[in-house]
Amino acid sequence: MLQGTPILVLKEGTERDRGKSAANSNIAAARAIADAVRSTLGPRGMDKMLVDSMGDITITNDGVTILKEVDVEHPAAKMIVEVAKTQDQQCGDGTTTAVVLAGELLKRAEGLLEQNIHPTVITHGYQLALQESRRLLETEIGTKVKPEDDQILLNIASTAMGSKGVFGSRDKLAQIAVTAVRRIAEKRGTEMVADTSQIKLEKRHGGTIDDTSLIDGIILDKERGHPRMPKVIKDAKLALLNSALEIKKTEVESKINIKSPSQIQGFLDEEDRTFRKLVEQVKQAGANVVVCQKGIDDVVLHYLAKEGIYAVKQVKESDLQKLARATGAKVVTGMRELSASDLGHAALVEEKKVGDEHMTYVTGCPNPRSVSILIRGGTEHVTQEVERSIEDALKVVASVIEDGVICPGGGATEIDLAVKLRNFAPSVGGREQLAVEAFAQSLEVVPWALSENGGYDSINTLLDLRGAHGGAHANRNVGVNLADGKATDMFVLKVVEPLRVKRQALTSAVEVATMVLRIDDVIASKKGSPTPPGGGGGHGH
Repeated sequence: MLQGTPILVLKEGTERDRGKSAANSNIAAARAIADAVRSTLGPRGMDKMLVDSMGDITITNDGVTILKEVDVEHPAAKMIVEVAKTQDQQCGDGTTTAVVLAGELLKRAEGLLEQNIHPTVITHGYQLALQESRRLLETEIGTKVKPEDDQILLNIASTAMGSKGVFGSRDKLAQIAVTAVRRIAEKRGTEMVADTSQIKLEKRHGGTIDDTSLIDGIILDKERGHPRMPKVIKDAKLALLNSALEIKKTEVESKINIKSPSQIQGFLDEEDRTFRKLVEQVKQAGANVVVCQKGIDDVVLHYLAKEGIYAVKQVKESDLQKLARATGAKVVTGMRELSASDLGHAALVEEKKVGDEHMTYVTGCPNPRSVSILIRGGTEHVTQEVERSIEDALKVVASVIEDGVICPGGGATEIDLAVKLRNFAPSVGGREQLAVEAFAQSLEVVPWALSENGGYDSINTLLDLRGAHGGAHANRNVGVNLADGKATDMFVLKVVEPLRVKRQALTSAVEVATMVLRIDDVIASKKGSPTPPGGGGGHGH
């Protein structure tokens, strides 16, 4: 107020939340998201059925899929969804853990805020706890493994799939995932790199999950370009083209004036000669399979069929790149450049019918740097869930091949960190130590939720675990055994996870909690009222 006249700074209809009420509403929103996915944590977690506005159904147990599909309105809740997406991009697994941790950190912070501890102090304490956690993960909790150890990789893959709906077939799927990542892993300098985007996933419903198979080569969801082409080519030599096998339209406008019927014939003959020449060039290079990113003219297809050459058109660029890695071919821009040295090799190229559709299989590549997995399952929803499980497994196997460090699963890592952070808290001093203790308490939500979802008494489980991790006979690898709810060594049960998953989940949970806690004012403008032209009624000077 200025001499009794109210001054409006914000536009009419703007909502504003300040101080405690802003913090509380943000924390409540973040916790609501965390509670929504909490019941999906672990091998005994439940699934969610999501129906979008178009009526499409998704049935999943995957934290990030659930959060991506749900339309979230509250701005703080959107930040939590971002945590899950980051976790998914970086590690593939641990999305639910990251979100549940973020929700729990905020819940504990709320208790500290009520004791009048300043948000900056809490976030500083959380940062100190995070630094110490990362140090403990690297030095005390993580176990170094040889990336060549297949058994460890199989355990990693089957742990990542343990919480998904493919429980019955996970041994077979884990084997497929490990073999696939092994094929594409390569040494760059001194480091191993496994780029999982080089593995092509194709899903077709029909059959059972057990019919899922790994193909040493690439599957294209395209059929041959002409019915008279051979269905099978043995000892295939592949030409990969990213330009069209058609007559280009000229850039400039051009007209052809034809005065006599013989000229029409001459024009058509010339076109035909051009097409024949293209096919001749393919033949001269020695190729018997042509894969083209763009279109191929019908006449060219006809001539290729006559020569017994197998051709596929309109192939995605990413598939062309994968084919090049698998067969050792070079992608060529125009027919003029094509030579025998550009061709790739495969033992077999054939068209097979899978489900209702025909697909082209390129198999038996000498040393494929790119492979395919054909996913089968009874219904579309099953194949989608299998695809999500395999993607998670591929990423975790790749991260162990790259980092070579694993941690125990089943909440063992979290409990161990919690016990060690409680001992660390007094050394921090000041009010920050309360935040460090709150952080330690938040970590216990993981084993708590695991045993709760398994149908066991969470309090007893937690007390058992604390006992196993503290005292003279402490064992850092003890976690919840969901077969009987008892505290068991996770390495014996072969429940292991990559260090990267744990580290990333902690880091992103703390980052988002810090961000939410530092907000003390939420100013939301009114929806759907556009500002009038001229910036809202001010007089010009």
